[in-house]
Amino acid sequence: MTDHLDETLSRAQDAADRAESAEGRAEAAEERAEQAEGRAEQAEGGAAQAEDAAESARAGAERARDGAERARDGAAAASEVASAAATAVLESDDPLLDSAMHEIVAEASEEQPFGKLGPPTSKSSPYRMGLLGGLGLLTAYGLAQSLAAVQSVLILLLISGFLAVGLNPVVEFFERRGIRRGRAVGIVAVIVLLAFVGFLFAIVPPILDQSSQFVKEAPTYLDDLRRNRTVADLDNRFHVIKQAKAFIDSPTSASTAVGGVLGVGKFVFSAIFSLITVLTLTLYFMSSLPAMKAAAYRAVPRSRRARVGLLTDDILERVGGYVAGALTIALCAGVSSFLVLLVTGVSYPVALSLLVLVTDLVPVVGATIGAIVVTAVAFTQDVRTGIIVAIFYLIYQQVENYVLYPRIMKRSVDVSPVVTVVAVLIGGGLLGVVGALLAIPLAAAIQLILVEVVIPRQDAT
Repeated sequence: MTDHLDETLSRAQDAADRAESAEGRAEAAEERAEQAEGRAEQAEGGAAQAEDAAESARAGAERARDGAERARDGAAAASEVASAAATAVLESDDPLLDSAMHEIVAEASEEQPFGKLGPPTSKSSPYRMGLLGGLGLLTAYGLAQSLAAVQSVLILLLISGFLAVGLNPVVEFFERRGIRRGRAVGIVAVIVLLAFVGFLFAIVPPILDQSSQFVKEAPTYLDDLRRNRTVADLDNRFHVIKQAKAFIDSPTSASTAVGGVLGVGKFVFSAIFSLITVLTLTLYFMSSLPAMKAAAYRAVPRSRRARVGLLTDDILERVGGYVAGALTIALCAGVSSFLVLLVTGVSYPVALSLLVLVTDLVPVVGATIGAIVVTAVAFTQDVRTGIIVAIFYLIYQQVENYVLYPRIMKRSVDVSPVVTVVAVLIGGGLLGVVGALLAIPLAAAIQLILVEVVIPRQDAT
């Protein structure tokens, strides 16, 4: 029984082994079937590729035949051109004058029908240098004409920028007190407007009074002239007074007077318009000065931006110091003039002292102009008073020129007196009063650049 069971188990085990081997053979058969299917697919793909290769070969053969035909045609055309060129060579001294040679020499082709590009013109060619030089001269001339056409506008921009930079320390003073820049600019503008209105109220009424008084007393002045022996003798010999009356009564004098009034009105209107323009631009420049400085710094290479910023800040500080110094000197002249005029009893001391203050802002010659005007007014009142005022201004100008001006300007802009005088003369010759005002701060800026930039580079070489 046991032997039978063992035999049955062995037969079962053999049957299981045979089943596993049968499954292995079945899997191998399936793999072989799949490989056969893959080879069949590859064969189909190879057949398709073979067909494509055959088609591309046929297309290549057709293109080759077309190329050969074009080559034969080109050879024929080339032979014709060569024969024509040979004929041109034999018949002409310069074969390039014949159009048949152009395609050969220029190496024309289907891709470049006009031939290959020639070498560029030499940069040292006289024609090129002359053309560029002429264009440069024309550009410079046009630029000079444009600047001359807008000269008045540029002068207004210079004055506005100068005032904005000069008043910037006052704006920064209010900013350090916690006031925003916009409000600080408004406060400075109100102060300037009040000062200007006060100046007008102080100087306009005396001018109107003197003008009306002159018109009323003109006949008295004429009678006084007739009583003078010298004038009477001249009138008897040349009839000066009679001719003056005839000129005044003539129609041409009336038209001349009207033209003069219109000219004065035009001048006043132009002055008011320029003043309003300068005031508006100054306000804009003061309010946007930090942004303008930042934009200017962006145009400088980053490696030099910090040094340029320091130099620019120092130049702006010197301009502000110059404005403060000029105002201080002018204030000294105005106050001293007011005291002398008040003591000597000259009429309209406030107006005359303000006139001296304004004219003293112009370097070198401004104080002299104001002194001459005030001295002339003092002489019209009394000879003794005129002599006293003249002596005062003679002494004061020496003190201002040799004591006040050098010390104040040396501290504010650090410019020597010789450079100051030369700069004022050059600036006045170029732009008049505006050039004289801008000369000293510009000289200070040039001196700073020379000392800090140019001279160190020269020393390093």
